[in-house]
Amino acid sequence: MIVKMKKVFLLIQENQAHAALESLGTLGVVHVEHEHTPSGLELNEISEKLSLIEQARSILSSAGQKHPSKYIIHKSGDLQTVCRHIIDLQKRYNQLKEYSVTLNNRIDLWEPWGDFDPAQINALRERNIFIKFVQIPKDKVNNLQPGLLLKKISTQGALVNCLVVAQEDINIGFKELELPRASLSGMKNRLSEDAKIMVNIREELSEYLIYNNDLVSAEGFLLNQKDFYSVLKGMGQVNEITYLKGYIPVEAEGMLFKQAKQNGWGILTLEPDKEDSVPTLVRNPAWIALIRPVLRLLELVPGYREIDISPLFIIFFSLFFGILIGDAGYGAVYLLLTFWVHRKIGYKTKDKGTFFLFYILSFCAIIWGLLTATFFGQEWLLSLGIKPLVPVLLNASFVQGLCFFIGALHLSLAHGWRAALKAPDLSALAEIGWISIIWAVFFLAKNLLLSESFPSFGSWLIVAGLVLVLFFSSPQKNIFKTLGAGLGKIALSLVNNFTDVVSYIRLFAVGLATVAIADAFNAMAAGIIQKGDFLTIVMAALVIVSGHMLNIILGPMSVLVHGVRLNVLEFCSHANVAWDGFAYKPFCKKEGELKWKQEL
Repeated sequence: MIVKMKKVFLLIQENQAHAALESLGTLGVVHVEHEHTPSGLELNEISEKLSLIEQARSILSSAGQKHPSKYIIHKSGDLQTVCRHIIDLQKRYNQLKEYSVTLNNRIDLWEPWGDFDPAQINALRERNIFIKFVQIPKDKVNNLQPGLLLKKISTQGALVNCLVVAQEDINIGFKELELPRASLSGMKNRLSEDAKIMVNIREELSEYLIYNNDLVSAEGFLLNQKDFYSVLKGMGQVNEITYLKGYIPVEAEGMLFKQAKQNGWGILTLEPDKEDSVPTLVRNPAWIALIRPVLRLLELVPGYREIDISPLFIIFFSLFFGILIGDAGYGAVYLLLTFWVHRKIGYKTKDKGTFFLFYILSFCAIIWGLLTATFFGQEWLLSLGIKPLVPVLLNASFVQGLCFFIGALHLSLAHGWRAALKAPDLSALAEIGWISIIWAVFFLAKNLLLSESFPSFGSWLIVAGLVLVLFFSSPQKNIFKTLGAGLGKIALSLVNNFTDVVSYIRLFAVGLATVAIADAFNAMAAGIIQKGDFLTIVMAALVIVSGHMLNIILGPMSVLVHGVRLNVLEFCSHANVAWDGFAYKPFCKKEGELKWKQEL
């Protein structure tokens, strides 16, 4: 459920602004809307310090101590200096790493030529002895100008690496290599020395992990400071009065009035206007809130004036998961994996909703697998005489019809919800009309795709739906404007209704593909294992494990692609949910120990 909001204005004397924001931060209920874009020296300094800490923490996160180090770091209170040193060490490491790539390329280039001293080559040039490193095609080695001395060094494919000695600096006519700055042995020694330095840098960085907790605390303090000064610099001002605009949940109104009275603030609360950008706060019972991890992953927030589809989302998403995975064996694997992860890291996580969501989804896959006798495939169970709990679910036509029914029901609930919100306005009848059209489309899809007869009342469903949409989509006093609006709605949405209902057949198609892949790998393994020797048994086991692992990995991906799509696109387009909202984020002090305050 989307929590109702109030628009609030707070009037505060300029000399009390700091104290007022400290009090508001402790209360933590006002989502602030800036009157001005926050800027200023304080914010710039805080951003610079945060950037230093973020870079240092990112570097330390990849630095692990693998063995005792010769470095002993003594802790200092100057965290900025520490961060800069960590960043400088990483820059030096990156430079050495990049140069090592260049060195390796040069070594690969000059390895076929052998080791020599470039300084000696340059010294000979001063005596008018020019030594050139030339790559010549094999069939042209003997085509050099007269008076040149040639020495073959090595062959690389169709090219011959040759030393050409001349008494003057002339163009040989073939590819010449530029003389390296260092000898081959010198480059190798440099590469070895740089590798040692890089190891030392990694060891030194690992010692700085002792600062990690302090950096976390400092980051928390700076984030508090950034929020504080962002609100302060974003406040409006008229003479000696500063004012703050924001939004609060309705239930927090009394609390804020009490705080304002205690501190002598002026306060005004209003209902938000249609033009206001109101943040969205979604609050649901625990079983509905389980869907929050999926919405967070997809970064979906309903608009304040939209409907919260979370209750239907969790129900239908669980159903879609069960059908798309469709295997009790895979469901059991997901269940055990969830249990294992829950045991391993559950104590570190405050929000356990993700674990319970996966428990529910896993059980849905198990249930569908039991209904269809599918456990790491289906054919092998049927060959043993094990029958599904609901045999009709093995009938392809029935399951396709079931998918159309689920689609029609899902989309009808979207329009029914909109009708309930519009009632008692006459435009609610247009939503009833769309429900009538959707069910007519359902029977039409079964007729066209499954060769089932179209019911006699189907035509009346279409007529009734078109009439309701035509006259009540946008009822106005002018009948021609009303009909025009209705015709526009019908023209844009009639075909979409058919394609949207039919699109639910993806549940059948993807579920069938999952079972087919499992059965194919099982059949391959059965064919291999017939030889009976140890090697073929191992190969059969590898085939089975790899095949089912493929399904286990691809299964959740198919749910994200298809299960989420049916909820977020098909359903939401009918429910008129555009997901154009932004989350309610009240101005508040973040919890945590605020160390190193003076140094920062």
